[in-house]
Amino acid sequence: MKSKLLLALLTVTLAGTAAAQVKVEDAIKFRQSGYAFMAWNMQRIKMNVEGTYNKEDVIKAANAIQAIANSGMDALYVPGSDKGKGWEDTRAKPGIFTDKEKVGKVATVFNKEANEMAKVAATGDAAAVGAQLGKLSDSCKGCHEDFKAKK
Repeated sequence: MKSKLLLALLTVTLAGTAAAQVKVEDAIKFRQSGYAFMAWNMQRIKMNVEGTYNKEDVIKAANAIQAIANSGMDALYVPGSDKGKGWEDTRAKPGIFTDKEKVGKVATVFNKEANEMAKVAATGDAAAVGAQLGKLSDSCKGCHEDFKAKK
């Protein structure tokens, strides 16, 4: 029992240390990559809803979005990453680093809608998936409007 507790404590400590050691440029790259991957998967769902529907493709895309939404990407907003370059210049607005209450609200809504997307995708109901995609897209816009600068 003691060894399991020690192992768990060590794992949590190392995970926190690893996140703290991410270079600013890498944190920005990882954020940009995660969001780009989610956008691609949302596009996959949209193409299925608007075209020939493939339930398995939609499930894969929805599960990918859900996984990233619940992955703890907030840890990639490290000090100093409000400016700088990953794959491109960051477009994170300063408020995402300072307005924790509002960020928490939009993140909660996004996570809820991403989790719901995975559930709805599993049903195979194209109309319900399309409706949920609208809700998920709106939750993305909720963050973009306040916390992401336009190109």
